[in-house]
Amino acid sequence: MKPIQMVDLKNQYLRIKEEIDKAVIDVLESTAFINGKPVQEFADNLAAYLEVKHVIPCANGTDALQIAMMALDLQPGDEVITPSFTFIATTEVVALLKLKPVFVDVDEKTFCLDPDSVRKAITPKTKAIVPVHLYGQSANMEAIMQIAKEHDLYVIEDNAQAIGGDYTFSDGTTKKTGSIGTIGCTSFFPSKNLGAYGDAGAVFTNDDDLAAKMKMIANHGQSKRYYHDLVGCNSRLDTIQAAILNIKLKHLDNYILARRQAADFYDKAFANQPKITVPFREKNSLHVFHQYTLVLREAQRDGLNQFLASRNIPSMIYYPVPGHLQKMFQAYNASSAQLPVTDWLTERVISLPMHTELDAEQLHFIASSVLEYINS
Repeated sequence: MKPIQMVDLKNQYLRIKEEIDKAVIDVLESTAFINGKPVQEFADNLAAYLEVKHVIPCANGTDALQIAMMALDLQPGDEVITPSFTFIATTEVVALLKLKPVFVDVDEKTFCLDPDSVRKAITPKTKAIVPVHLYGQSANMEAIMQIAKEHDLYVIEDNAQAIGGDYTFSDGTTKKTGSIGTIGCTSFFPSKNLGAYGDAGAVFTNDDDLAAKMKMIANHGQSKRYYHDLVGCNSRLDTIQAAILNIKLKHLDNYILARRQAADFYDKAFANQPKITVPFREKNSLHVFHQYTLVLREAQRDGLNQFLASRNIPSMIYYPVPGHLQKMFQAYNASSAQLPVTDWLTERVISLPMHTELDAEQLHFIASSVLEYINS
């Protein structure tokens, strides 16, 4: 059996090595390392895939969130509603821009923003909602967009873990996650479903004015060289990463299929196990399984983590400390937030290996090892 990894990037690369190597060599020979032709090609191709009007590539997913919030002219003290149960970048950017993060709870089944908690958190200072499509599962965007409409709020989708996912509204309309809100943001960190071979990110929108503004912000606030109309930043997607992403975008739907097949195997193996809960799959959305995350209702999470490690099976805890309990947010008195579902999940979630290269032998070994511990 091949060694088991949380994410097997080497074997994924080897499957498309010829395509990738040619794309990289073409960039090297062109020497157009910044703003080369593949950057705009990738932006256009991703826009077509997501069915959005504009994609603005940038340096990483955290920058994508920052550029989005800067473009919306949010002012110091404005409140931004965000889940506590997410990677720190989502909320770190809020504080970085001197906005106020307002942490709300998540749905126990989907791990995503609970619309009822969002409603209760709205004040006259609220300006935006940041739903995170965690682990590859879409948040309840129909409810969130309705709340935003009622209160005239912006919606910034953190789509770093769910690119390629679909969300279907009650009227039958289907849209890609990240294309529904005011602005969508994503990361192309190497381990993501659509991953570069370094840092990379993008923002996307259907708003022409916002698109023009975000493009300026990402490029030192300039639309014409050396004429700087806005305070911006230096956040560019380099040409080599764009060339790689252009190749991998062609394979994204197959990557999602492979992840969903691995998730199907896990689901079947863990069926009827009362001590654990497998990832919930909303009927109106396509889960793309960036992570396969179990909730341990009775078994000891740390014990399972150690047992799997003894079998050379990696596992991860995403995330052991929620945002509202992080030291960086003490100035906001965030620890006083009452988030019972978030607190409960952080003590019970564990993610198993999930990637495009898992084979039947590996999956069987992982699942049987989990069951051995659970039933011991």
